[in-house]
Amino acid sequence: MKSLYVRLVVLVAAALLGVAVAASAQEDKSPTKSEAGTTEKNTKAAEPAPPADSTTQGSITAGGQHVDYTAIAGIITVGATDTEDAQLGPDGKPQPGSQLALSAPKDPAEAQPLAHMFYVAYFKTGAKAEDRPITFFYNGGPGSSTMWLHMGSLGPKYVETAGDTHLPAAPYKLVDNADCLLDVSDEVFIDMPGTGFGQLTGKDAGKAFWGVDQDAGAFARFIARFVTKYNRWNSPKFLFGESYGTTRSAVLANLLENEKNIDLNGVMLLGEIFNFPVGIGVGGGRPGVDLPFELALPTYAATAWYHKKLPTQPAALEPFLKEVEDFAMGEYMHALAKGTDLSDAEKQQVAEKLHEYTGLPIAYLIKANLRVNGGEFEKTFADDADLTTGRYDTRFLGPTLDPLSEGSEYDPQSAAISSAYFSLVNLYLRQDLKYGAGETYIPSALFEGARWDMSHGGGRTFTSAGGLNVSADLAQAMKTNPRLKVMVNDGYYDMATPFFAAEYEEKHLPIPQSLTKNIEYDWYESGHMAYVRDECRKLLHDRVAAFIKSADSSAQ
Repeated sequence: MKSLYVRLVVLVAAALLGVAVAASAQEDKSPTKSEAGTTEKNTKAAEPAPPADSTTQGSITAGGQHVDYTAIAGIITVGATDTEDAQLGPDGKPQPGSQLALSAPKDPAEAQPLAHMFYVAYFKTGAKAEDRPITFFYNGGPGSSTMWLHMGSLGPKYVETAGDTHLPAAPYKLVDNADCLLDVSDEVFIDMPGTGFGQLTGKDAGKAFWGVDQDAGAFARFIARFVTKYNRWNSPKFLFGESYGTTRSAVLANLLENEKNIDLNGVMLLGEIFNFPVGIGVGGGRPGVDLPFELALPTYAATAWYHKKLPTQPAALEPFLKEVEDFAMGEYMHALAKGTDLSDAEKQQVAEKLHEYTGLPIAYLIKANLRVNGGEFEKTFADDADLTTGRYDTRFLGPTLDPLSEGSEYDPQSAAISSAYFSLVNLYLRQDLKYGAGETYIPSALFEGARWDMSHGGGRTFTSAGGLNVSADLAQAMKTNPRLKVMVNDGYYDMATPFFAAEYEEKHLPIPQSLTKNIEYDWYESGHMAYVRDECRKLLHDRVAAFIKSADSSAQ
């Protein structure tokens, strides 16, 4: 989605989930776009000025309420550091007399790096800023635009993707979203630097904006500029990040709270990933690191329950998952911790139990030494029918590309819905919002030889096997703002960021017990993009609306 990432997953989902991936992602899936140019062209060549903002009017019935709104599609330019950003004027150009202006080279390609970040904002007509919450949305990757959340979740329109099979080819359906969040909050959908209609300019611009800290800094500066431009300093403020966007949210919340003096009312997370080493991944393994297998087991079980491949089918999902969670953190964890001391009889007993919970063959489980990673599960789960299971949503199945492969080679859900999202975001932005004529919309950053800098907080460099953990960032934001509320949303059928891993991360935040009451957990019978299922999108709206109302200090 999403997340829907083919190109970028190869480069960075390895860091996201702790393994190297060949293909199959949602947020990072990017169609071949020779017309978009190379990264070098995007970052080193002189670029024309961004198009002027486009303002249009609309109306929607959201949450049962009629809402008239103003939509603004445009660009906000940010510098690569706070010092450089402070020297930019409202138009994104260096202010006359500033050091940036005085030292500007004649060749624009040698100038200080700038990010022209594309966004679409929706404001309820006639609402007072101090009475109106505002929510900032973004997808992840890292490297993805925010077309998935914008066109699928809580915006005024959504791409119709009913069912769990590949959509027919165009024409696709873009419909009014009765679950739009405009009944309770204004909305801003932000594309990360180098995606959407945004561009990077100046020397080494990719390096300046593509990294854990660089990216979060750019978003912090964007938000500060946005609330200035639209006079929203006194509005209740919320973040809504998906997938790597949740990683960004942890770092961003800490920056806003402790460096920008911007208190947040709430942080909403969808498909959480803070502690990368606990991700199940889709290939490879780290001997002695067994927690990912334990945290992924409930997702395997939910998948088997959905497809009715359990030896004994429970009537209800959630009581069954509670049983699996207890086994995962009890008998299964103990067995894996014994390593080579585990007897053959014990291994057989655990394999039989895993078979009851996943439907995987006992012989396969024993051969795998009771440890099946995400890619292996996706390839093996429906192998008897020559089908591969979805990664971002295990409800989806698709033909296996190579029957002899060890793991999955693509994501059936990404293949099923990516074309619809990419087609309709292009149509909607140009036709309805009147923005982007003659421009290329870039769904995923064109890294092409560049790398996402996974170092964080002090220059520590993490390996591609995954070492990043931003839990302390969110914890610090919560401790310095004890009123900050956190909402965790995850799908039972999400293999990319398993729901049980999200719960584990949150329950291991380094925060005092008194702050745990600020965190709520919401699960959905859907995948990574919970909103692609109609019932879950409505549930997401209702829960998010209630969360905003409860966390909005002006409503107390």
